[in-house]
Amino acid sequence: MKRIRRGFIDTLRLHVRGGAGGNGLPRLGGVGGRGGDVYVEGKEGLTLLKVRQIQPDKRWCGRSGGDSRRTRICGELGSDLTIPVPPGTTVWLDQERVLGDINQAGDRVLVARGGLGGNPHTQYCGHKGQGHMIKLELKLLADVGLVGFPNAGKSTLLRAISNAKPKVASYPFTTLKPTLGITEFPDGRRITIADLPGLIEGAWANVGMGHCFLRHVERTRLLLFVVDVNGFRLSPKHPYRSAAENVLLLNRELELYKADLLTKPALLMVNKMDCLGAESRLEALMSDLNRIDEVSRNFPEEWRPQQHVTFADILPCSAKENQPSVMHLRDRLRTFLDLHEDLEAGREEQEEQAMRRVRGLLTDGAGRTRLL
Repeated sequence: MKRIRRGFIDTLRLHVRGGAGGNGLPRLGGVGGRGGDVYVEGKEGLTLLKVRQIQPDKRWCGRSGGDSRRTRICGELGSDLTIPVPPGTTVWLDQERVLGDINQAGDRVLVARGGLGGNPHTQYCGHKGQGHMIKLELKLLADVGLVGFPNAGKSTLLRAISNAKPKVASYPFTTLKPTLGITEFPDGRRITIADLPGLIEGAWANVGMGHCFLRHVERTRLLLFVVDVNGFRLSPKHPYRSAAENVLLLNRELELYKADLLTKPALLMVNKMDCLGAESRLEALMSDLNRIDEVSRNFPEEWRPQQHVTFADILPCSAKENQPSVMHLRDRLRTFLDLHEDLEAGREEQEEQAMRRVRGLLTDGAGRTRLL
């Protein structure tokens, strides 16, 4: 049986342990050195696969503190250990709670403390360091996340719009792992785009490739829904779904995974407009979107979205045959990203002004805090 080697992993479990404290020296009152702590730190150019290769046994331990002795009453401190991880990593304490997020290079999260050195309160015995399992969960940091069913043309679009070279073929599930592409504009502006494996009906219940890759759109700033204007049918035993029905099903899958995703800015790309009869199908799609509540009533209740995503724009395109339509799509992505950047900056400025007003109300002219 041929073994398939995975070139991408987005979760990794590690055992971490802080260094043990050194023993004290009772007859001289000597104190042992504290054990080293273990940190997780962001570093560019890494993947979780490389992290696993650095330490194949997946055990990371801080250095032990030095024992107290006649020539050194205070034992040496154990050196800290740093686990390098890619930016975009969330650190979990064995799936119980989040210890912290690594959003950029240089961010650090303490995951295991070193043990105390031996001293009078510990009967001069050094303590063991903290030890437990942690889970590293990578979420790609991208400006745009592509969401769609298999063979909608997401990978073709990523090839046409960026420097990425994902696999493209005429069968479902061509994309088996998330792919990150970068598109650059003449003025130096860069936009990162994440292509995810295709969803199918029931992905929320782990059908097909499941929904595990949807975590990568959580940190994207804009969602780009990609649907085939001709509709989609996974196999002869599956029902045919029109483009409008595909939009509803994608909406529902995101809602079942995490409803907050529906509050993100979203655009709809209607792909494969080079096909025969595409214009009439586009008109039908636009008509259905205008009466989306009525269309959704044709679905069983479990497939019916409770909250409908709002598209800021609907863009017909042919990622394979019509490069000008791809460039227009790229320009629209930039326009909406810049718009939301400006809105966020304005919101932060308003919050800062409000805080200054509050501080002004709480202090008198001499800068003393008023008692309310």
